[in-house]
Amino acid sequence: MILRNLLNFLYQFYKTFYSKFRNIYLNSNYYDKKISNIRFNELIYKPSPHLLSSLINYQTKKININDISIENLWTNKNINSRDFKKLNNFYWFFKLDLKSSKKNIHKIISDWIDKNFKYNSKSWEFDITSKRIIAWLSNYNLTFDESDESYQKKYNLMIQKQTNHLVNEINKSKDLDDKIIGCAAIILVGLCYKDQKNYLEYGLSLLKKIIKSSFDNYGFPKSRNIKQLIFYLKYFILIREWFKESQIEIPDEINETIYYLGQGYAFVWQNTQFDILMNGNNISNNHDFDNYLKRFDYKFKNEEKEFGGYIILNGKKISLVMDAGPSPLSRFSKDYQAGALSFEINSDGKKLISNCGYFGYKNVDLKKLSKSTATHSVLIIDDNSSCRFEKRNNKGFLINGGIKILKKNLIFEKNYWKINASHDGYLRRYNTIYERQIEFFPKKYKFVGNDKILNRKNNLNIKFELRFHLEPNVKLMKTQDNKTILIELDDQGWKFSCEKFEINIDKGLYFGKKNSYTQNQNIFISGITNTTEESISWELSKI
Repeated sequence: MILRNLLNFLYQFYKTFYSKFRNIYLNSNYYDKKISNIRFNELIYKPSPHLLSSLINYQTKKININDISIENLWTNKNINSRDFKKLNNFYWFFKLDLKSSKKNIHKIISDWIDKNFKYNSKSWEFDITSKRIIAWLSNYNLTFDESDESYQKKYNLMIQKQTNHLVNEINKSKDLDDKIIGCAAIILVGLCYKDQKNYLEYGLSLLKKIIKSSFDNYGFPKSRNIKQLIFYLKYFILIREWFKESQIEIPDEINETIYYLGQGYAFVWQNTQFDILMNGNNISNNHDFDNYLKRFDYKFKNEEKEFGGYIILNGKKISLVMDAGPSPLSRFSKDYQAGALSFEINSDGKKLISNCGYFGYKNVDLKKLSKSTATHSVLIIDDNSSCRFEKRNNKGFLINGGIKILKKNLIFEKNYWKINASHDGYLRRYNTIYERQIEFFPKKYKFVGNDKILNRKNNLNIKFELRFHLEPNVKLMKTQDNKTILIELDDQGWKFSCEKFEINIDKGLYFGKKNSYTQNQNIFISGITNTTEESISWELSKI
């Protein structure tokens, strides 16, 4: 224990020393001179701003720059961190009215450059810098056109100086999403300035490394994060469209990655048209992105029943989804949720059984809660999640002891569906295997579930809970015999029953909407194991 504490102290001391030394280096004149070493090439390619419509909401009210007090824009010291990032990444330029005064816009950029010409840790933060480069170049008709030679020289210098900083810092960035945006910015500069300083070559080589290290053999993110998959797809398509518009040959790796990411997108969204609230996902409404894909002639298709560790069975009016994949490696688990074998049911376009979603904002307690097994429609043993998480400084809660899927099989026929799977998440602590089987009989609109707790030793008297979460708008009512719960889902009626155990209604928290929460209800079955093979059978049928 003493040795461990000593090693931890030395490691923390090294990190603190390195961080302070690096901060001195980045703020030094030497570093400023290093990243200012550029050649003034002409801005050749001018990207169209509408290519970013998958990432930018163009439907919001347009801003006229003439209505903004540009003199005080960069002197507000009371601005909060979130608004500071939004202001300094310049993505708000995409919302500017084209009738805005270009002279005023040029002054805003020129004033920003004067104030932030040298590196500083706030306005030169990696993701802010990446987005700022993309925003400036993509809005060239406002930021560059009709400007004088002195401004253009200043603008070009600052674009390339910031890009040199990205090249210098991108391998040190720990956030994969930021790296993707950084790669996009570096590649865009390479396209716009005819591969000035080999930015294009460098950006593509880094993109290949990310593909190799972060995607599985089927092109699905190793994080198993659905939201991240869609994020990657949007940026890879954006990069491809830049190549296409600039009339430069599109690299094979980009085409291939888009194909595989598109397979995942078709599987998790286009085949179902509802958001699967598993592993970091929230309600996202991807219909706008579907329109973007249609407008740029991207068509994806995936008729598999299992992909990326998820099983999705689709009928005409019913969809059954299960997370039947293993937990990711620790370094990919920042947004992973311990919901192995959890399931969701969509009935006639409405979510019947749901998980609770993910809280990705600043509240540490809510984030930790939303990662737990208790927020999923699945079995929990002794109030513990199926895998363990450990707080890792600014990296959040990462896996420290994951799960493996031990068996998995499915049947999908016209009149009979079945998913059967098990995992070892409770094996080390309780010598227990958890197995779940869900059957669906389409003609009867009936689900039959069987959850088993398989004790490998005579390890009885284990507390368990089996929860079935519902969205906040769903209404529940328990019958007097305590064996049935009636579910009102808009104009649909369903009943949930369990003969062997008493069932109850409990309150919970729903994180389906991004960065917010509200109360919801869940059906739960609880008990104590008294055999080496405890079986919990339940039914869910339409009435």
